Amino acid sequence: MPDFDVIVVGGGPSGSTAALQAAKAGLKTIILEKDRDIGYPVRCGEAVGDEGLRYFIPEPDPRWIAATIERVRMRSPDNTALTFDSPGKGYILHRRMFDFHLASLAAAAGSDIQTKAYVDGLLFEDGKVSGVEYQHFGERKRLTARVVIGADGVESRVGRMAGLRTALKLADTESGYQVSVGNVDVDQDVIDFFVGSNWAPGGYLWIFPKGEGMANIGLGVEGRFTRDHISKELVHNFLKEHFPKAAVMTAVAGGIPVSTALKKMYTDGLLLVGDAARMVNPLSGGGIISGMRGGEIAGQLAVDAIQKGDTSAAAFKTYPARWRKVAGKQYERFYRIAQYVRELDDAYLDKIAHELVDVPAEKLSILKVFTTVARHKPAILLEITRAYANLL
Repeated sequence: MPDFDVIVVGGGPSGSTAALQAAKAGLKTIILEKDRDIGYPVRCGEAVGDEGLRYFIPEPDPRWIAATIERVRMRSPDNTALTFDSPGKGYILHRRMFDFHLASLAAAAGSDIQTKAYVDGLLFEDGKVSGVEYQHFGERKRLTARVVIGADGVESRVGRMAGLRTALKLADTESGYQVSVGNVDVDQDVIDFFVGSNWAPGGYLWIFPKGEGMANIGLGVEGRFTRDHISKELVHNFLKEHFPKAAVMTAVAGGIPVSTALKKMYTDGLLLVGDAARMVNPLSGGGIISGMRGGEIAGQLAVDAIQKGDTSAAAFKTYPARWRKVAGKQYERFYRIAQYVRELDDAYLDKIAHELVDVPAEKLSILKVFTTVARHKPAILLEITRAYANLL
């Protein structure tokens, strides 16, 4: 008998959601998290939409909501600002508390959790993934399982060890750097996006409020520009110019996948979820809720496979179609939009901002901005119109 029915590698939102599904079904489940704490360090901007959040948690806990977002402000390269209502209410989370909450739900359902558990090897039986090898406080350990779920982030080690191609192309990766700062004066109901090569070549810079005097400020630089532009320097130069008295509380750097989902996100005995499967909005880089949706699907597939006694790749063949129905098809559309938007030069972005700056706020929207940007490319206009409901 294996040690566990399901081993989940990674205790982020997608991993905890997958573990919750397995544990609720009565499967013996464990989460192995490489860091010392669930939810730390925080490696994202912490923004989610209200509708997506309530899909999982009908009554969000105010304790892990740092700010409620009602408006969006987009700034062009010359700092021309366009402000409009958000198409849906959003939140900036306290991710450490939020992730801890999700893990506690999995634990309450019966899942074990180990932190400081660094998975660095897989076990195989007859060519099928059958467990993991890992380091735990300096001790070598191994656990066997019927299904392993990899929720271990960008360019998943677990997926790579199982023979899946998880490496990202340079053009489909952004180099991200973010600081959480205090002693800054920012609007608490507004998220700011700065576009242009002076702010973040091939990506964007963001300001997300986190309570009075606090904010997350970060950016992503597209991979092809990283030779000449260092994300950390761009962020600190921005702080020096716009928030010279800001106190940096934390800083984090990492890769941001801005591609479509992996074509192969499963194999015999293994499923990938979240960033590991590239379940990220390629236009915004956001992936909390989409990763949780992927975790939900993967957890359900693991339950079904184990109950039927077949955990081969054939048992998971519906995974890509189920993901595509939930978000994958929409994200493919976002990817095509992003490819077009990233090729626009600063002069054109400024021109669009100048055209729209006098439009009354009540008549301005994200749809108006994007359709104006792409008005000379009918195919992209059609994609934008179809995608409008989920652009944020």
